[in-house]
Amino acid sequence: MRLLKTRREQERFLGILAARAAGPGREIESTVRKILDEVRREGDRAVLRYTKKFDWEKTNRLAVSRREISSSADKAGRKVIRALAVAARRIRAFHERQRERSWTVSSQGSALGQIIRPLNRVGVYVPGGKASYPSTVLMNAIPALVAGVKEIALCVPMPGGQMNPAVMAAIRLLDIAEVYRIGGVQAIGALAYGTESIGHVDKIVGPGNIYVATAKKMVFGSVDIDMIAGPSEILVIADSSANPAFVAADLLAQAEHDELASSVLVTDSSALANAVRREIDAGLSRLGRESIARRSLEAYGGIFVTAGVEESVAIANRIAPEHLEIMTRRPSRLLPQIRNAGAIFLGRWTPEALGDYAAGPNHTLPTGGTARFSSPLGVYDFVKRSSVVRFSKKGFLALADTVKTIADAEGLEAHGYAVRVREGRAR
Repeated sequence: MRLLKTRREQERFLGILAARAAGPGREIESTVRKILDEVRREGDRAVLRYTKKFDWEKTNRLAVSRREISSSADKAGRKVIRALAVAARRIRAFHERQRERSWTVSSQGSALGQIIRPLNRVGVYVPGGKASYPSTVLMNAIPALVAGVKEIALCVPMPGGQMNPAVMAAIRLLDIAEVYRIGGVQAIGALAYGTESIGHVDKIVGPGNIYVATAKKMVFGSVDIDMIAGPSEILVIADSSANPAFVAADLLAQAEHDELASSVLVTDSSALANAVRREIDAGLSRLGRESIARRSLEAYGGIFVTAGVEESVAIANRIAPEHLEIMTRRPSRLLPQIRNAGAIFLGRWTPEALGDYAAGPNHTLPTGGTARFSSPLGVYDFVKRSSVVRFSKKGFLALADTVKTIADAEGLEAHGYAVRVREGRAR
């Protein structure tokens, strides 16, 4: 993990992070476009063809039955099932507070308002490649359920035909009935365009590899999507009071996700920086996913040594990390200065791992610097808003001259006439 002390070293590393967040190359885009086009034209036949090619060559059924879900879920074990239930309760309780209400306000002969309506049908994509993610089921489906979405179609790849018991336990816990054993670009295409056996959805949510992310980007417009999620990332702001073992553990937890994950420490303490490096070197050898974490840290791991906490905060805001941990003497004091972060974890007893699984807030977060302008997944992502406008005769007449004047200024004659024709009847 590189130590970044000079401004030149730091700027070079920031450039590496920026390049990491760049879009896919033409070869990937071409491959994704080809698969999407075939799914649109051929439906189930194309989905099955690519599923057999990439995941399980023996499958001839896309849908997973309730009996299959329950049978696999039973194998997860009581401890896992109980843990998922605890996490689900906390996630639901947090997201219940995000509910929006319809409203109306009346004034001077007019009634203006906004109606909140849930989306009708949502597709949830759950990765199933290098690891399996029951937490993704909870984090993506629970906000939709809280919002009032009636239909959820869930896709999860099953390499070799193997169902992950923990994922199936999460699906059963939420009583999701429509589940398909497909992943990759073909799953995104099926959800976006529909096939003979999979109805198209209004929105697709859930993370995936670069092929899935590219597919989501390409189908946007036919459907809505949550975000273009890139590799995971963490940034820790720490001072000399931080425990180096805690900091190192949280950086390693992020690095083990995949080779493209980014783990960054920003500190004004050279002593802490060196201690964290030693802890990371010792901790790597204990990881089952050591080779993944090592490659991640070598490529996208960095320790910024700054002149003070203000400089540390400025770097954090510039990077706009997915996960931001603050391990300083008084972490809450820095909170007002944080402008760009997907989720913020305050204090030494708040590791990002809590947020990944059971704290309550959503773990589907903006990556690659997009926290500058986007937000975590939430209930608000599964609703739409309609404006409601109603005027009485008195209210209409009070606003008529204003509307005519602006319509005339824009040269839209018929707009002005739509008001004038009513004025003649109203007076």
